[in-house]
Amino acid sequence: MKKRRIALFCTAVFLLTLFAGCGKKLTTGKIGVSEYEEFGTVYIEPSIEEFNNLGFVFGDSVDVKFDNGMTIEDIPYYSGYYCPVGETLLCGYPGYPHPVIACNYGGSTWEQYGLNENSKVTITLKEHGKYLEIQELYALIYSDLREDFDSDVVFANFREIAGGNLKKGAFYRSASPCDNQHNRASCANALAEETGIRYVLNLSENEEKYQALTEAEDFTSSYYDSLKQNGKVVLMSLNANYRADAFAKVVADAFLSMTRNEGPCLIHCLEGKDRTGFVCALLLALADASADEILDDYMITYDNYYHVTAESNPKRYEAIRGIGADFLYCICEAEKGADLAGLDLKKGAENYLRRGGLNDDQIAEIEAFIRQ
Repeated sequence: MKKRRIALFCTAVFLLTLFAGCGKKLTTGKIGVSEYEEFGTVYIEPSIEEFNNLGFVFGDSVDVKFDNGMTIEDIPYYSGYYCPVGETLLCGYPGYPHPVIACNYGGSTWEQYGLNENSKVTITLKEHGKYLEIQELYALIYSDLREDFDSDVVFANFREIAGGNLKKGAFYRSASPCDNQHNRASCANALAEETGIRYVLNLSENEEKYQALTEAEDFTSSYYDSLKQNGKVVLMSLNANYRADAFAKVVADAFLSMTRNEGPCLIHCLEGKDRTGFVCALLLALADASADEILDDYMITYDNYYHVTAESNPKRYEAIRGIGADFLYCICEAEKGADLAGLDLKKGAENYLRRGGLNDDQIAEIEAFIRQ
């Protein structure tokens, strides 16, 4: 009964806030925040459903004001990370418990805005539907049901990485074989065993998080765990900020460790999409793959999950392909919009590993290991 009274009270507070804003600006009033530690982003207190029930709609423009005086004006509210790299948004990503204030592929918003466990934030509608066209262009939701996919391989987003002079049968990518958040772990684990994966770069977990996964009731990834127990899984705990030196350092060290072990090697994060996409782009660039080969590999994920292809939805396909193009601009430290065909991807990848602390001999060792 007490929990029910608390729930009713919270609902009443939200409704009162909404009614108070009639004829004025729609606003949440002051609400609590918490840190999403994996990415350093900022969860707001209400759930996505509760926030939307207040009257906010994906595609709206909102203003953000923290109680320490810091503000963020006119940012989009999207159901995914649809804004340009480095820009801030409010995101109600499917599967998240709360909307999150984040810098897309950027650093920690929690640290940037000087927040703590007692901080409060007020989110106010600035303009209804200002970013609706972009929301509708990018908005994608995939199923977590195996029966909605043609095969285990498509469902688990499991495939060989191929292109340039990359060694055949040596490198694979997939959704997580250990984190069952999207019901894919068991399938990805089985495919890893069937493929004979012997070494893994896990971009998502640290030791504490991995241990929590193994203790969950739905953890059935015994093959993957046997690799982990034998020291054949590198837990990299990467956020999404691939432009940061800290990201480059972790990736460079992991690539070097990979050369001291036998393959095939599997690279994965949670969905096997963006963090995995960047690391695979770097790997392919080192193997002399072309920009088109790298971007074609990236876009297979969007076909697997969302059935987005150049034929099915060319406008959406090109828009999403631009996310992968930013990987290459980052690797080559090139301006956005530069001619991809004119980029020296291999040189850029080598320089990225130097940023991560490797010397020329170590980079040559990695290249010899990954190439035909």
